[in-house]
Amino acid sequence: MAVLIVGSLAYDSIETPAGAVTNALGGSATYGGLACQFHLRRLGMDSPAAIVGVVGEDFADADRDVLHSAGLDLTGLETVPGSTFRWEGGYAGSMGEAETKATHLNVFEHFQPRVPASIAQPKVLFCANLHPALQHQVMDQTDADGITMLDSMNLWITIARDELLSAMERADLVIINDGEARMLTGDDHLPRAMMALADMTSTSTLVVKRGEHGVLALHEGSWLALPAFPAIELVDPTGCGDSFAGTLAAHVAANGGQLTPSVLGTALEAANVTASFTLQSFGTGGLVSLSEEAYEARLAAYRAMMPQRS
Repeated sequence: MAVLIVGSLAYDSIETPAGAVTNALGGSATYGGLACQFHLRRLGMDSPAAIVGVVGEDFADADRDVLHSAGLDLTGLETVPGSTFRWEGGYAGSMGEAETKATHLNVFEHFQPRVPASIAQPKVLFCANLHPALQHQVMDQTDADGITMLDSMNLWITIARDELLSAMERADLVIINDGEARMLTGDDHLPRAMMALADMTSTSTLVVKRGEHGVLALHEGSWLALPAFPAIELVDPTGCGDSFAGTLAAHVAANGGQLTPSVLGTALEAANVTASFTLQSFGTGGLVSLSEEAYEARLAAYRAMMPQRS
């Protein structure tokens, strides 16, 4: 198994300046899985990405087909009585932050991750945005050949800070955004906050997403900064962070589960470019329709912005 992703599958209703959509396929495992599988194929990996999550009886066959057709291993996807997790939200202005209007956890409220033995030893384990207690459960059930990645959000900092820091200590690569780094450390100066967080958690790699301002990473004491791709067509930012993380996981898996400075640099380039496709469509449309030709053309354009990396 190349990558195991544990997270949410959801139906999202979203309103942005570009329009609105109702009950679009979403969730961290969905976005992360689709992006990861795209890159595993592109990088010539025969082993797939697998997702562990839960959906209700209302989860549409067409949406299950989207995941299956992408090549994802669905062994760990549970279907239980009830309704699938639903989120309603919107974006305004620069669309830098979502405004949650309603959250209906439904079957996700009592989700207890169960990792089948057949997928419990991936090259890369990615614990997507979940309560830290569930991330601990996932790590207890798995034995990654390479690295363990972890994503989080401000809610868990507020209600489960100690559990989150403990989960971060068990991860090799932590992905958060700049506001969360400042919130965790109480320091508004981002590089200083990142250094403090790396010391607090002993994680070897800290990747901080900065939206339209790109990404700042701290890997074993060394810094790496990359810009975002300057996307003009901004439709729906939902899932950008998850597709970013799924892309990182694929590149590390393609390197045998090992993270080197060179792999990290290449992976961050790919993650920024992939995220730029995610935000061009509502829901998962930008990932589902993404072709290798379109991706490679944009990657070349992105690298041309940075001649030293061409």
